[in-house]
Amino acid sequence: MTAATESTATAVPAPLPLPRLYEAGSEPTRWRGPGPQVWVVDSRGGSPVPAGSEAVLDAGERNRAGLYRLEEHRRTYVATHVALRMLLGGYLEQDPAAVRLVREDCPGCAKPHGRPAVAGHPVHFSVSHSAGVAVLAFAGTPVGVDIETRPALDALPHLVPRLHVRERAELASLPPGRRAAAFAMCWTRKEAYLKGLGIGLARELDRDYVGTGSEAAAVPGWTLSDFAAPYGFTAACAVRDEAR
Repeated sequence: MTAATESTATAVPAPLPLPRLYEAGSEPTRWRGPGPQVWVVDSRGGSPVPAGSEAVLDAGERNRAGLYRLEEHRRTYVATHVALRMLLGGYLEQDPAAVRLVREDCPGCAKPHGRPAVAGHPVHFSVSHSAGVAVLAFAGTPVGVDIETRPALDALPHLVPRLHVRERAELASLPPGRRAAAFAMCWTRKEAYLKGLGIGLARELDRDYVGTGSEAAAVPGWTLSDFAAPYGFTAACAVRDEAR
């Protein structure tokens, strides 16, 4: 994936311009797969969505937006979901407001709280947000994405024991000043992969090895990649291989 750059692309035939987006992929025209295509929505310092764009949200999304007590959290949620609908509308050549979002069955319990999906369409997507910045990934196979701020050093003793034994050993071998960045890469890769599986953090974090180095470890049947995010954030994407 290439470094994110500001995009002025407009989804077609969306009735509204896209939110202010930073892109690590091609323009959102008709979906041709397989992807992934990754977008970053930065809502810090003000809403990046055009006035009136909340009209594309469905009743459930508007109700959930109204439940946020802090305006910055509501702004992030609205910006993320407007961007999601505008991009899907462009990919699928639909009115963004008409895109019907559903939940797949959870692979762990078979209840309908697995990966979010577009009803009746082959485009897979994943969404993550942290501290006012959101990432959205789209692919022709199941995909997961995650973004996190770098943890404080004093938080690592509580988090590192949850990782795979090899990842714990790798972090222990690093100088203290490098551990937070390496942990953040490992964590975002792991969470992106688990979201791609559709099970999320319900799966034990010590079960899968994704590595803490500059490149993600090989995971059978999946491709894990780090990608550029705003300063102070770490982000990763996991895409299931087409052959599966």
